[in-house]
Amino acid sequence: MASFSEEDIRQIREANDLVELFSERTRVQRRGRDFWCCCPFHQEKTPSCKIDPSTQTWHCFGCGEGGDAITYIEKLDDVGFVDALRFLARRAGIELKETETDRKNQTKRARLRDICRETASFYHTLLMRDPSPEAQAARDYLSGRDLGGNVPKTWNLGFAPGRRRLVTHLSSLGFSEAEMVEANVAVRSRNNFGAQDRFFDRAMFPINDVKGECIAFGGRVIGAGEPKYLNTGETPLFHKSEVLYGLDKAKAAMASTGVAVIVEGYTDVIALHEAGFTNAVATLGTALTRQHIRILSHHAKSKIIYLFDGDAAGQRAADRALEFIDSSMTPEAGIMRIDLFAATIPDDQDPAEYVKAAGAEAMQTLLDDAQPLLKYGIDRRVDRYDLTRPENKVRAIQDAVAVLAPIKDSMLANEYAVYIASKVHVAEALVIDELAKVRAPRTYEDRDAEAAPVPAPARRQLSGPELNRLRSEREFLSLVAQNPAMAPDFLSALMQTNWHENVHEQLAQLLVDILGENPIITVSDLIFTAQQRNPYASRVLTSSVVQGTTSAFDSLAYLARELQIGDLEQTIEEMTAQLKLSESLSAEERDELFKTIVVIQNDLNALRSRHIASKIT
Repeated sequence: MASFSEEDIRQIREANDLVELFSERTRVQRRGRDFWCCCPFHQEKTPSCKIDPSTQTWHCFGCGEGGDAITYIEKLDDVGFVDALRFLARRAGIELKETETDRKNQTKRARLRDICRETASFYHTLLMRDPSPEAQAARDYLSGRDLGGNVPKTWNLGFAPGRRRLVTHLSSLGFSEAEMVEANVAVRSRNNFGAQDRFFDRAMFPINDVKGECIAFGGRVIGAGEPKYLNTGETPLFHKSEVLYGLDKAKAAMASTGVAVIVEGYTDVIALHEAGFTNAVATLGTALTRQHIRILSHHAKSKIIYLFDGDAAGQRAADRALEFIDSSMTPEAGIMRIDLFAATIPDDQDPAEYVKAAGAEAMQTLLDDAQPLLKYGIDRRVDRYDLTRPENKVRAIQDAVAVLAPIKDSMLANEYAVYIASKVHVAEALVIDELAKVRAPRTYEDRDAEAAPVPAPARRQLSGPELNRLRSEREFLSLVAQNPAMAPDFLSALMQTNWHENVHEQLAQLLVDILGENPIITVSDLIFTAQQRNPYASRVLTSSVVQGTTSAFDSLAYLARELQIGDLEQTIEEMTAQLKLSESLSAEERDELFKTIVVIQNDLNALRSRHIASKIT
């Protein structure tokens, strides 16, 4: 990753007004000192996203996202930190100072992008204009798949003849064979006769990144030949576990409908788009990965539908999809919940064949009837068995309950246990007992081996008082972050509070560390620094909701006392329990423990009196 100075980052952030940035994409309304809008990251009709112009931070109380100008562009355009920073620098007319190594790496990636762009253009021109029999065969193939007319132009489809025609063309434009090989549009010759075209006698499907820039290719052989489909290999631009075909065209429809549809091939995506289903994408020569799901959940906030082919290969893919069942699908996941649905194309067809034969209305009905992946998986498991035989009922229960193993402690698992019982026609208790015995699998390892340096907050059922406690913790941390000049008066609360959430404890220590390093740090710099060290920082530290006539200092003091009161109440409760249950204490020890409880109770009563008198207004 390119490295930039803190001064450059601060200058770029301060030069891009956050209210103006939001105003470019959505309608913004002023309420008091803050601005509000409908969140661009999920569907809503009532504005729940707050923009604070004084701190240049934002937070959505609907989906929990938040941060500064840089994180806003990262999430909005689905780009990394460096690309977001470069965009904001260009917008503000600021020249980024990059090292020579950074410039070389950027130049190299730009050259590879240029190669992909020129290759796509060359292939497209051949498809549209080359009079050769081979090019005509490609046109005939595409027409036969209902990919004629305006489709080749819309999707920039092409024809790869091979025979070094691409290598010769790119060489004439000044690209070296080494660059062509690195972009994977050419391969080294075994006989040292120079680079050869990677693709030959294939209909070509350019693969774009989310911004619409070509970064790779997929080719379908014309006529007989293996492999039938051939994709670009891994390159500095293209990582197949992170790219979805058609996402650049589908992301707008995903955002507006809240729904994403995943299919298995390029032609399926194009056929669905042409039929009006413009939220469809496809994986690229790989099974769906968790990284794919994370990318799609950024664009589609309601649900992700996995549409499986009806043939044997499609059904094997359906079985593999059950690997994605985990706690992110349960109600306890809260705003992080991902709703995965599934449906199978009938009659052993693929989506392109089905939408052509049955029509768009039938396809819409199929999508509307898609089942939650949990129910889909359970039905598939149970339907394998002849339930008229008692021994098969036992096997069906065990097989279906195994689907619930990753979420066995969730309320949702119990609900589905009841569903299994009704489907198999046995007593609910029998299935619930079987669920209790099943062993939760080890955490699924992502295929992209993405690191998770900080554990996510544990999701659990919370009582009303515990919810209020967590809200107070979150509000206190957010107010400290947004008022760093006041932080020295509340360092003891940051360090001594018995935090009920691990992430809150981590952030409290992080605030102490950052403020110790720079006591005069600005709000935006503090939140940015915290986000670099803890991925949950922006969600928590931008979430303050305190409004009204009370000053920030009085609000902080009130919340600090609120947390202290809670800690004292917990201490008294624990000591009282110890006094009642511990038979090993001597009379002297019991007397000393009782006196301690009385002292703490008196302190608590006095603190409560002051607290009630200073209630936030």
